[in-house]
Amino acid sequence: MAGGSVSECKEHLFKVLVIGELGVGKTSLIKRYVHQLFSQHYRATIGVDFALKVLHWDTKTLVRLQLWDIAGQERFGNMTRVYYKEAVGAFVVYDVTRNATFEAVMKWKHDLDSKVKLGNGSPIPSVLLANKCDQKKDGSRSTSDMDTFCKEAGFLGWFETSAKDNINVDEAARFLVEHILLNDKGAPCEESNGDRIKLDQDVVPAESKPGCC
Repeated sequence: MAGGSVSECKEHLFKVLVIGELGVGKTSLIKRYVHQLFSQHYRATIGVDFALKVLHWDTKTLVRLQLWDIAGQERFGNMTRVYYKEAVGAFVVYDVTRNATFEAVMKWKHDLDSKVKLGNGSPIPSVLLANKCDQKKDGSRSTSDMDTFCKEAGFLGWFETSAKDNINVDEAARFLVEHILLNDKGAPCEESNGDRIKLDQDVVPAESKPGCC
């Protein structure tokens, strides 16, 4: 069929959330993944920030990943439902050196599952990131414990990551995108992709949000 090969190249825009407690390294992971940069000195994210990563997935597929970096203190704010809207995947991040951030993982997972779902009503695919593994101390959780936790909590899987040493950052993202693409294959092709970008950019800027700080 003439010209068939042109129409076969598919472009996707996927909104992916990066959530977790304050200081677990969400911004560092995004900066490492998108810009290949690492710094010890990021300011705490206030409200929400997002970055775009373009992936030439294969010869026929272009994926634009819109990574939303949602501040740790935002979880119970009224704005999170707006931030979560249209998301098709998520990373939940904790810091392996701070046990309290692991204990908060389930709160984030419940929050995520209550605020956004796939078109068929199931939870959006999510991956757990055990970040700062370059600083890991003895006595950390075993692989089998983590596998069991992820199964029970509804995570696709988990990765030990280090934004500092660039460990498993690309691998974790690829794992999540693979699952998002599998879900997307079953969905009708949406014509609202153009509107979606516009809608995302109209989110109220952090500075002017009522009740921030």
